This record gives sequence, C-alpha cells and structure tokens, in this order.
Amino acid sequence: MADECHHLDQIKDVSPSGTGCVECLAAGRHDWMHLRVCQECGHVGCCDSSPGKHATAHHGAVGHPVIRSFEPGEDWYYCYPDDLVFELEDAPPAPPHA
Repeated sequence: MADECHHLDQIKDVSPSGTGCVECLAAGRHDWMHLRVCQECGHVGCCDSSPGKHATAHHGAVGHPVIRSFEPGEDWYYCYPDDLVFELEDAPPAPPHA
C-alpha cells in the first residue's frame, strides 16, 4: 500500500451518472450496500460489499483509478492502484445523494 495517491491528477469534478448503481438498476436490482463514484467519468457503481461489486468492475474494465464515496456524510476517496483510502483538504463538495 502506498502512503500517498499517485493519481490525483486524474480526479475531475464529475457529475454522477445517476442516483444508484448503473449496472444494478439496468438489471432491475436495488440490493447494493454502498455507492461509489468514479472520479474520472462519474460512473456510479456499488461497493465490494454489494453482490455486484460494480465500482471495482468498472475500474477493472476501464482502468479509472480513483473513486469517491457516494454516501451521505462521507468524503473519502479510494485509489485502486495505490490501494489507499484518503481525504482531500481542498476537495470539491461531494455530489448530492438522492
């Protein structure tokens, strides 16, 4: 595990792709545990505690390195390549969660 994220330059001010996990909603499912937003493209996927693990699957498919929690009151990020959870002091406000 790294002690700092080496992919901060890939974090963008994105708009979430929706109010729930894209893949779960497309399949008619609502059984996700927590949601994450890709910080490169805005894809909303479910966490690894959810049956689909779609946030990690999105990273595996497209290689976007950083996600942000899409849960109310949470401001943390996770970098897949660096295996690091972190917060940013000057982060843009978290996107609203519907």
